Amino acid sequence: MRLRTRNLLFHAAAVVFCAASPGLIAQEPTPKDPMGDMGLRYQLPRGWTAVETKPSSPVMKTQPPQAPVTEEQKKGTACTQVGLTARHGGPASTLVVVLLPFDCFGQTMSGNDLAAFGAGAAEGLREAFDIAEPVYGAYTLGAHSIWIERAKGNPKGHAETRYTVEIACGLLKKGAACWMTMAADAESLKAFEQAPVTLDGEDAVPLVPGNAFDAKP
Repeated sequence: MRLRTRNLLFHAAAVVFCAASPGLIAQEPTPKDPMGDMGLRYQLPRGWTAVETKPSSPVMKTQPPQAPVTEEQKKGTACTQVGLTARHGGPASTLVVVLLPFDCFGQTMSGNDLAAFGAGAAEGLREAFDIAEPVYGAYTLGAHSIWIERAKGNPKGHAETRYTVEIACGLLKKGAACWMTMAADAESLKAFEQAPVTLDGEDAVPLVPGNAFDAKP
């Protein structure tokens, strides 16, 4: 059955991405090593500080009133895990790794679902950010296909604070993963992209290669 994945993480992605910001609460506690459990390793860039997500978030359980809520979306939100949140510098750049384990979700995804899944996660960011000038790409890391979006953005109500917002999503054997950053400068964006990632035991490679935007998804 083809999954209706476009809005699967519509709400969850936005809240989780903001979790590293002061005063905002992340989702409920996840397993001690959720990335390792999924067969994923992402090496935190030098100088970045991991941020512990806080427990118990009612906002993670509620879709905005204007959004249609399906059982699939509810299940996706409930199963979404935070693999890593981190910050760097001032004004702070933020990165978040978000996971959707298939064993929790109860269904798997195929390569045909990837672009819709990524677009749904990116759409979720628009709840918290004003997004402009998006560009899209597609590439592979070993045997894994990756969908990517890069755009200019600012937190809603703060047009004076400009960031580069980038999100890359891929499918692993045990689940789906998205890496997101809100980069305040070119150095932070480069650090996010060049950090080594290991997928399903393959050799470690930079998360985002230089040709990531050459091919369109």
